[in-house]
Amino acid sequence: MTIKKVGVLGCGLMGSGIAQVSAVAGYDVTVLEQEQKFLDKGFAGIEKSLAKFAEKPEKSGITQEKAKEARARIKGTISQKDLADCDIIVEAIIENVELKKKTFSELDAIVKKEAIFASNTSSISITEVAAATKRPDRFVGLHFFNPVPLMKLVEVARTIATSDAAFETAYEFGKSLGKVPVRTSDKTGFIVNRLLVPYLLDAIRAYEEGVGSIPDIDNGMKLGCGYPMGPFTLLDFVGLDTTYYISHVMFDEFRERRFASPPLLKRLVMAGWYGRKTGKGFYDYADPNNPVPGQF
Repeated sequence: MTIKKVGVLGCGLMGSGIAQVSAVAGYDVTVLEQEQKFLDKGFAGIEKSLAKFAEKPEKSGITQEKAKEARARIKGTISQKDLADCDIIVEAIIENVELKKKTFSELDAIVKKEAIFASNTSSISITEVAAATKRPDRFVGLHFFNPVPLMKLVEVARTIATSDAAFETAYEFGKSLGKVPVRTSDKTGFIVNRLLVPYLLDAIRAYEEGVGSIPDIDNGMKLGCGYPMGPFTLLDFVGLDTTYYISHVMFDEFRERRFASPPLLKRLVMAGWYGRKTGKGFYDYADPNNPVPGQF
């Protein structure tokens, strides 16, 4: 099938990013939120992002005119009925499986039957969410990375029920957004988090066991492996609460120590130290330009 109109569930950081890249690629986009204030906040972020890209059109390929046209393609709504004629629905709401199932079940009765449903989750079972609808054959995972307008990768995940046609359509849709899609299956964590999360958790365990300090471990992986940032800097960027949640989902799935949350991660999350977004995590961001490593 041909995709012309895109629906996005949620206008937070991920949802607004997905809406933005879809509009830049030429699609008409309708974003669904629970309240108008969430749409207003998300749209303000989109306008700021597009304006920033338009400042350097020679690099981004987005002129002021193109940014204006992209913004005009995005509409917001608080009514599910406005998604009825979408060709693909991409969900980027809170990581709560029951809420995702409820939302997709409601939309299943509203959105045209040939439309594809997709979830941006990387931890919750796509199969379980798809089972709440009557279109499991047209249900896929589309896992974008933050920040969506900058990150080139999208993981396209198929379940045992996903049809070849739906999967290939979703794959080509990812390509049309200027992303590099990779094929994967509905196994918790897909490719990236399956490999990344154990690495991050093991870095915490290495610190707990006295292998090195937080900055030394960060510098070791940056300078020794060529990573753009060390594991603790990345943990603070992603959010310790997010990593903690994902690790629990993965541990429940696989029951292996490499997916288990180390005690220090649990204590930082319990203290409300989630990283950059709260001003404190493995580093203290009182001065954002000069983060100070913690000593635990």
